[in-house]
Amino acid sequence: QVQLVESGGGLVQPGGSLRLSCAASGRTFSSYTMGWFRQAAGKEHELVADISWSGGSGRYADSVKGRFTISRDNAENTVFLQMNSLKPEDTAVYYCNAHGVTAADYGMEYWGKGTLVTVSS
Repeated sequence: QVQLVESGGGLVQPGGSLRLSCAASGRTFSSYTMGWFRQAAGKEHELVADISWSGGSGRYADSVKGRFTISRDNAENTVFLQMNSLKPEDTAVYYCNAHGVTAADYGMEYWGKGTLVTVSS
């Protein structure tokens, strides 16, 4: 049974930090692009960051550049999102995503159920 399970969300004050984790099970995702998405109340579903299979590159939404860092540990089948200097605008449900890009996995996609991050004073 394939699962992506997010953890690390919670309530934090503006300027604080959180580290989100996404633990995958049921298959190996080393060949997948892994990403974090978020959706705030009344807002569009947004790509926050993603990282290639090699872990050698990452992409970030303009709104989080310089504050968030995505990383992955393929040996542990886990992806992380370090969030620093959090702003109220970062409040959202954060979802982990795995996207197949190889010939064998192309078109396959998996999602976690999300973890809520609330940034409030």
